[in-house]
Amino acid sequence: MNKNTAFVPPAHRISSFEPYFFASLGKKIAQMKKQGTDVIRIDMGSPDLPPAKFIIDELIKDSQRSDTHGYSPIGGTPAYKRAVAEYYLNRFEVTLDPSTEVVGLIGSKEGLFNLSQVILNPGDVALVPDPGYPVYSASGIIAGGEIVHFPLLAENQFIPDLKAIPVDVLERAKILWLNYPNNPTGAVASMAFFEEVVSFARKHKILIAHDAPYVDICFDGYIAPSILQVPGAKEVAVEFNSLSKTYNMAGWRLGMAVGNPDVIDYLFTYKSQMDTSNFGPIFSAGVAALTGDQSWLEERNQVYKERRDLVVEGLRSAGLTLEVPRAAIYVWAHLPPGETDSIKFCSRMLDETGVSTTPGVIFGKHGEGFLRVSLGTSTQRIKEAMDRLSDWKR
Repeated sequence: MNKNTAFVPPAHRISSFEPYFFASLGKKIAQMKKQGTDVIRIDMGSPDLPPAKFIIDELIKDSQRSDTHGYSPIGGTPAYKRAVAEYYLNRFEVTLDPSTEVVGLIGSKEGLFNLSQVILNPGDVALVPDPGYPVYSASGIIAGGEIVHFPLLAENQFIPDLKAIPVDVLERAKILWLNYPNNPTGAVASMAFFEEVVSFARKHKILIAHDAPYVDICFDGYIAPSILQVPGAKEVAVEFNSLSKTYNMAGWRLGMAVGNPDVIDYLFTYKSQMDTSNFGPIFSAGVAALTGDQSWLEERNQVYKERRDLVVEGLRSAGLTLEVPRAAIYVWAHLPPGETDSIKFCSRMLDETGVSTTPGVIFGKHGEGFLRVSLGTSTQRIKEAMDRLSDWKR
């Protein structure tokens, strides 16, 4: 449908948006499958493994009660917010006040989007990493903000050079988006970098929005930090986390924002106008996930590590170069020599091998020349995908 000739045209703030990349890709793959092609999807970052049984059992038990089917408290039950605080204390030694420094989210993506709506006025600047998760930019555009990208470059281990951001931009900036362990690159950030960022934000009066859904998917002895471990970080930062990746609960839509109490209150107020919270038993299952036995995550991470190693070997055998990621569920790889268009390369790969990956340029112009592979597909299917790619490039 032509948006310009529609009976009811869209609002200007969304008229320039096209469907999310994976929605369009899904249509193409559905058509290929209809024609008999066996497509292996290693493009989307959706975990294929289930949560631990005790988490599911809690959902079932609470769902069978007669008094759990009404509306839940906006921003999460008191028990859920206490569980988030307990998780942060146990995992990071960070103390949070559940009543003022925690708000439950319908998946962290909701909170990421809402933050721009409650912070940005028209013309305010949002500093966004490139490559980066598209919602950082999209939410700012819809809020009427100005998006200024800063590059994440391979030669700097995909860590931003804060000193390179122009002074006139900093004077108008209200949000600085960060995401470590990083999607799409798999890069990790040190505590020293987080300390630098907190000082930078305090100096320039900018809110840090740290998106941290991959902190519990780490390999080779690496343990990811929280930015809130930096003394004074809560004065200038909010951190978003999610049960989607840590506990394999992507479809359950349960997350949290924590940190600066003023911003947490803004998010709560906004949510009170737009949603009516999650199903109560999902919060109960979230409490079980956050406060229950965490040892099963080690075994789950070993599955991801095995898949990571298969992908690293397979992509290298197909002529791609890459750094081995220490965290997250992605492998970020340079296209083979002579290939410069990631959309065309990934499309050709899909057509000729039935293997679907994500073009790097989807995440920003500095993602061009790369592709992303997700580890959220069964190990056997990943092995088969890598075999296909190896054969394809021989």
